[in-house]
Amino acid sequence: MTTTRIVVRRGPIAVRVAVRPLVVGLLLALLALAMGLVNLSSGDIPLPFADVLRTLAGLGDPGAAFIVLDLRLPRVAVGLLAGAALGVSGAVFQSLTRNPLGSPDFVGLTVGAATGALLAILVFDASGLPVAVSAIVGCMITSVLIYLLAFRDGVQPFRLILMGIGVSALLEAFNSFLILRARIEDAVEAQVWQIGSVGGRDLLHVAMVGVPLAIVLPLILRLSRNLTMMRLGDETATLQGVPVERSRALLALAAVVLAAASTAAAGPVAFVALAAPHLAARLTRGSGAGVLPAAAMGALLMAGSDWVAQRILPDQDVPVGVVTAAVGGAYLTWLLVGEWRRGRRG
Repeated sequence: MTTTRIVVRRGPIAVRVAVRPLVVGLLLALLALAMGLVNLSSGDIPLPFADVLRTLAGLGDPGAAFIVLDLRLPRVAVGLLAGAALGVSGAVFQSLTRNPLGSPDFVGLTVGAATGALLAILVFDASGLPVAVSAIVGCMITSVLIYLLAFRDGVQPFRLILMGIGVSALLEAFNSFLILRARIEDAVEAQVWQIGSVGGRDLLHVAMVGVPLAIVLPLILRLSRNLTMMRLGDETATLQGVPVERSRALLALAAVVLAAASTAAAGPVAFVALAAPHLAARLTRGSGAGVLPAAAMGALLMAGSDWVAQRILPDQDVPVGVVTAAVGGAYLTWLLVGEWRRGRRG
């Protein structure tokens, strides 16, 4: 497929930009921000869009400022940032593994983060920041374990997926054991965290995911050409001058950081990392990794799912992970059926 590209020049630097992915990414980002604005304006006390915009500009009255800035903005910001981080992480993992199921959900990273958080909640009776830190540590340790188990003269994508699924199954069993042995009050708290939620968040949670995203995303974009070449296979990438093992290690580490940060801020929200890159790729019709469109799609999915989660049951705030799991489960079924049909035709 021929992709229209434009050349952007600034001094001696020239960058070729694909038009369709750029336009699609911008539209998705605008839709995500619009959905965030809807979430800021709606709730038990609805506010007009004009009042929300004035408040964000620092011109609102004290009552509106308390509702928008203190109560709703951290929740909306965590949803948008965590969704973007999951979208990028999923796009990187799917490109590295060359597998449509290669996402943090399936290679065990979010389960490892959940294990760290559950240990903090159920064993050490922790809450707040220590739980988030434990989730990050759990995700990092799990990623190192999977990488070491999959390493044999390099890391092959197929082995990485298999090891991730195996480690994920073991950790899921251990997490269930922790919850079964816990007091009922702690078990309920742990179960809610394990589903994934953006309710009750504050600026600390915004920083947990926002700062890593701001640091890691430029690195991933810098290595995006290497990532695109690696989608074609290690031999092809090597012939194009790509340092495959070093690039894979850096990109995998960056994706792990984003998965850990999003899980620490919002819990192990399911299926966003899996679905966002696929949906973005269908819209962009590009051959590259599509990191930025995947980020915008992830943010849109999280913002839209949170809007549904707040309204699906009257007088009850449902965790956003319930909605993403329902939507993602349906999408995964459709994806697997499509792969099965293509396999039969092949």
